[in-house]
Amino acid sequence: MISSEEFRKALRHFPAGVTIVTVRAGDKTHGLTVSAFASVSAEPALISITIENRHKAYPMLQEPEAVFAVNILGEGQAELSNRFAWVKDEDRFAMGNWSNAETGAPVLTDALAWLDCRIHARYPAGTHTIYVGEVVASNVPHEEAPPLIYWNRGYRKLRLHEEPEA
Repeated sequence: MISSEEFRKALRHFPAGVTIVTVRAGDKTHGLTVSAFASVSAEPALISITIENRHKAYPMLQEPEAVFAVNILGEGQAELSNRFAWVKDEDRFAMGNWSNAETGAPVLTDALAWLDCRIHARYPAGTHTIYVGEVVASNVPHEEAPPLIYWNRGYRKLRLHEEPEA
C-alpha cells in the first residue's frame, strides 16, 4: 500500500476546478473551499462533494435538514477561494456577493455557476464522507468566463488550445 504522501504527490498532477461549498443546517451556515466535486447523474440531477470528517462542515452535513450549494469559481476569484480555505475566526461570508438559494443555502451571485442541493445520500469513505446532492436549483451568471483551476499546489489559468489555421 502507498503512503498518503505518495498518494497526494500523484493526485496533485490532476487539475481540478475550484468551488466554495456552502452549508446550511438549521440557523447555522458555513462555507469551505472544495475541489472534490463531480457530476453524478443528469436524470435525476445529482452531484457529489467529498468532505473530511474532521472539518467543521461534517457535523452540519450530518444533520437531517442540512442543505448545501456548490459555487463554481472563476479565474479571478482566487482570493475568495483562499478566504474560505484558510480564514478561521472571521466571517468568511464578509467577502463576496451572497444570496440565499431555494433551499436557504448561501450562493455566490457572481460565481461562474452555482448548484443548490438537498442531500440525497451520504457514504462514509475512509477519513472523508461523500455527499450526493439532488440539485433543486442552479444558475449560470457568467457563462463564458474561464474557471479557477488548481493544479500542482497552485492556482492556474485555463489556456484554450487553438487549432492552427490551414
